[in-house]
Amino acid sequence: MEVQHSKHSANASTTGASRRSLYDPANGHFRALTLFAESPDCGKAARDLVGSYLQTWSLGHAVDDAQRIVSELVGNVVHHAVPDDCLTLPGAARRIDVSLMTWPEVLVIGVSDEDSTPPELAAGEFVSPELAGDFSEAMLPDRGRGLLIVQRLADAVWWSPGTRGGKTVWCRLDLERLWAENSA
Repeated sequence: MEVQHSKHSANASTTGASRRSLYDPANGHFRALTLFAESPDCGKAARDLVGSYLQTWSLGHAVDDAQRIVSELVGNVVHHAVPDDCLTLPGAARRIDVSLMTWPEVLVIGVSDEDSTPPELAAGEFVSPELAGDFSEAMLPDRGRGLLIVQRLADAVWWSPGTRGGKTVWCRLDLERLWAENSA
């Protein structure tokens, strides 16, 4: 059997520069972890692992926002998700998958669960903060506040149905924006 090699190196610059570091975000990265909602420390574990991965990838400027987003999304699964296949099985384990992907300019976070019920993503502002004045907390909706926080932190938020039920909530963070905000 003859082995053929590609002429293009996936991690090499098109200008012929030497291969980039393994930890250079321009190479892109992917990590995934699986948690179970019944574990009492699954939120902390998700935050800690996300922070660790981002620090390893030299993306410390994205850690705070990414950890807040993951914390809110994992918390939503813990408090609200009911797996499609386990509606009649009280106490059944609920799986949470957290994915992190980087490309040169973006960080994408995905949190998947086994409940196919769509998340209630807000279409926009409920009330202008200027109009609410001292009563801004009273004007917040009863549900979906965590997703409002996620939408404020992320540059884009969307969801997609899972291939075998369930769903994934996705968030995109602009790494250059985070760098500018954290270095100011």
